[in-house]
Amino acid sequence: MKKVGIIMGSDSDLPVVEKAINTLKEFGVPFEVHVFSAHRTPAEAKEFSENAQKNGFGVIIAAAGMAAHLAGAVAAATTLPVIGIPVKGPSLDGMDALLSTVQMPSGIPVATVAINGAANAAFLAVQILAVSDNDLADKLIEKRNVGKETVLQKNKTIEEKYNNQ
Repeated sequence: MKKVGIIMGSDSDLPVVEKAINTLKEFGVPFEVHVFSAHRTPAEAKEFSENAQKNGFGVIIAAAGMAAHLAGAVAAATTLPVIGIPVKGPSLDGMDALLSTVQMPSGIPVATVAINGAANAAFLAVQILAVSDNDLADKLIEKRNVGKETVLQKNKTIEEKYNNQ
């Protein structure tokens, strides 16, 4: 199975990124976590990205706040799918990071999830890897079925409480 690379621009992004880490663990997907800044360690971020495919990665998740150039810098240096997580910062409620992550030039796409949407970033990474891994695809189907049953049970509880009066 290919690995998922998880890069964050700062260790202050870790509380958000841990949701992606936990989701990947739940699916048994191997991953590596790194702190590389698009601005403070651009050479290291580029080197990681350029070598990611030959190092066994199948997708990269990049989380950053404020200027949030990390996902774009990573995407510019690899042909692997890159998923950007805009991280809410101290100003603008994360809208600055969202717009920086999602507004990429043609030919350098970054799949972007919601502000602090690390769990969905991991789910998307799993979906990408599941294209060529039937066991992983089955785990996704199972997870969705569990989610469906949870909602249906909640619906039943609500219906019983309010519809049978």
